[in-house]
Amino acid sequence: MRDVAARLGVSAMTVSRAIRGDSGIAEPTRQRVLAEVAALGYRPNDLARRLRSGLAHGLVGLVVTSLANPFYSQLSVGVEQVATERGAGLLVASANGDADRERELVEDMSARRIAGLIVVPAGNDHRHLDPRQLEGAPVVLAATPPRDIDVDCVLVDDFGGTYAACRRLIERGHRRIGFLGLPASLWTGSERYRGYAAALEDAGLPVDDRYVSRHRGDIELAEAATRHLIGLAEPPTALITANNRNTIGALRTMQHSPTPVALAGFDDIELADLLQLPLSVVAYDAAEVGREAARLLFDRIEETTTPQTAARPARTQRVVIPTRLVDYPRVPAP
Repeated sequence: MRDVAARLGVSAMTVSRAIRGDSGIAEPTRQRVLAEVAALGYRPNDLARRLRSGLAHGLVGLVVTSLANPFYSQLSVGVEQVATERGAGLLVASANGDADRERELVEDMSARRIAGLIVVPAGNDHRHLDPRQLEGAPVVLAATPPRDIDVDCVLVDDFGGTYAACRRLIERGHRRIGFLGLPASLWTGSERYRGYAAALEDAGLPVDDRYVSRHRGDIELAEAATRHLIGLAEPPTALITANNRNTIGALRTMQHSPTPVALAGFDDIELADLLQLPLSVVAYDAAEVGREAARLLFDRIEETTTPQTAARPARTQRVVIPTRLVDYPRVPAP
């Protein structure tokens, strides 16, 4: 379908509508599409043609930022669990952090007549996720609140989790606390930095820009940032990392540090209990983020297929998944 669209210079959605015989497509365009489809020998996929009506035969989509990140893998597991319970199939795709790629994936899934869509947005422009742009398919956002559109979302307590982690380090006597964060343009980046800064300020401590590094979660960048921080003339005695990738990068560098540095990281990591370095983690159920997003999505799908509720849709919902602070042993005083 995308090959046909590329050859004719139209969208995949236009091709899909022409094949289905939908109204609103100019007849010359329809004929061009059908001729190209015949020339390429295209055969519609039964799965892609499943309609929204009848959840037992439906298909829902999930677009995440990167499946290489354990958070998104667990989120996908949660979505799949609920989809299976509801008798629906799941189509999963990764945008690899590329907002343009995300738009392509969303358009392609919409052309497949999915029943609904869950997205972890890669960018801050969410207008392409407006259900009105997707033939009315319900949309739920995960890990990021909607911007300029009115849809449900499921978030993690980014602010509260980071605040608690920083307070724990302060209670243990640390006064020079570094922060390996995420870009301010990301919701998680801004909220987790806000939790860090608020905890310091509430304790009467300044936010020292020398101890702050904010970049997209990447292990190698986190390693370099950690080397810089612990190499300062007056280095931090503790670090807060804003996601699991930053935590791994920091741990790789800190294992070679001549002086101990306490570490608190957002996101739990596997085998954390076996590490020989002091560590606290902000833990939460990533699969529950996916399950809750899927529950909201299927509720919306039922609304759109039930005449009584379609005319009176419920108000949009924002669900926040709680976090908890987990301390692993061997946390020395500064």
